Amino acid sequence: MCACPARSPASQAQPHVNVPWRGSGPGGAALVRSPERSPASPRRSSRACALGRVCLAGFYGNEAGAWVSACGKKMKLKRLLLRYYPPGIILEYVQGGELKTKSIDLLDLSPGTDVGALVEEIRKAEPLITASRKEQVIHLILRLQEKLGQQEDHKFYLFKVLRAHILPLTNVAFNKSGSCFITGSYDRTCKIWDTASGEELRTLEGHRNVVYAIAFNNPYGDKIATGSFDKTCKLWSAETGKCYHTFRGHTAEIVCLSFNLQSTLIATGSMDTTAKLWDIQNGEEVVMLTGHSAEIIALSFNTTGDRIITGSFDHTVVVWDVGTGRKLHTLIGHRAEISSAQFNWDCSLIVTGSMDKTCMLWNAVTGTRVATLTGHDDEVLDVCFDYTGQRIATSSADGSARVYNAETKKCIAKLEGHGGEISKICFNPQGSRILTASSDKTARLWDPHTGQCIQILEGHTDEIFSCAFNYKGDIIITGSKDNTCRIWR
Repeated sequence: MCACPARSPASQAQPHVNVPWRGSGPGGAALVRSPERSPASPRRSSRACALGRVCLAGFYGNEAGAWVSACGKKMKLKRLLLRYYPPGIILEYVQGGELKTKSIDLLDLSPGTDVGALVEEIRKAEPLITASRKEQVIHLILRLQEKLGQQEDHKFYLFKVLRAHILPLTNVAFNKSGSCFITGSYDRTCKIWDTASGEELRTLEGHRNVVYAIAFNNPYGDKIATGSFDKTCKLWSAETGKCYHTFRGHTAEIVCLSFNLQSTLIATGSMDTTAKLWDIQNGEEVVMLTGHSAEIIALSFNTTGDRIITGSFDHTVVVWDVGTGRKLHTLIGHRAEISSAQFNWDCSLIVTGSMDKTCMLWNAVTGTRVATLTGHDDEVLDVCFDYTGQRIATSSADGSARVYNAETKKCIAKLEGHGGEISKICFNPQGSRILTASSDKTARLWDPHTGQCIQILEGHTDEIFSCAFNYKGDIIITGSKDNTCRIWR
């Protein structure tokens, strides 16, 4: 087992404070106050509100905030909001008559951080945080620290077994709150389920072939996208089941899709070697991403929504400019098909997994390779960052998973115990647990610091190919080739 290097007190003392100016725009209030409903016009935007769950109980502020100047433009802070995962504070402010938002990301915050010193650093970097707001910010960060310090000892039990479809499942996915989830199937449908009762809410029918890729437009959760082997993608109302649009244009099966976090675009990846971006409002194709020489099987937007990556069987990952469709970088280095690719939270890094048994870390801005993470004896099937982007988890056909420190590039834990390949891996939002799904018919919970298996979720009678946490990390869904979906609480 790999040993976890201890962080020095100095490295724990002060989190890096990221005060991004990019991505702010109008419509922030609507995004905050109605987290379950996506905005109605493409101008809604804010990185801060579109991401992370905003705790309204943690808001401060009033109409009488002082005006401050930055870059020659006056701004007035309306209120502060708390975001638990990843840790941060959302600033809602007025500038030029428009309501905007931005975030202060506290990705390195720990229970031992000196809050007073941190707030002084924030005040130096962010003009909206004036002396009169100091105590409010301190209170919010103390609440974040309290949350981070809570011990994770939750044991999951089987809550429901859902015999979801006539034919095998293809995928499962939660909405942001975890109040409902969706399943795709070879029976050409997508079904929406109530998590609390296990009852089917509605069936989305209309595809003429396998429904393979499915997603909610989280964090809003009011729309669902389904990608099918019939070469189309459909956009649905999660509340009524109405089909808003059918996106046509691909010439082969759609096998991956994603909403941007601003909920203005859907990206689809296809076996026809292209990806397409679609406008959610008018249902039209915005741009086609061409350049791969083989099937696209993975894609992912960054959090700000200005970049997207596509992973292909041609052994490469491409970074694209979302606004223009221009190819910015081709990440060349893997010697076999790409299996998975993802941005970290602050958009600085990209992680890729490949059938060549390696995982690679890339600089998202320059497209240069930062590190090759080795150790697996067989194909790497899935990779992911934790919510803060500080750790990377990989799962492999060799039956093991590994955890790496994104800064040191060192392996900090090996997760061993599964009796078959691990096709899916994910962190819980708190970063305190890792969930794996395996062909050995079990899902397992692990301590990412020690590599210890905390719990085995048993009961499926065939391979588990999909698993997910809800946002709070207290509900799990698993999807299996035994044609059932299980809810664990």
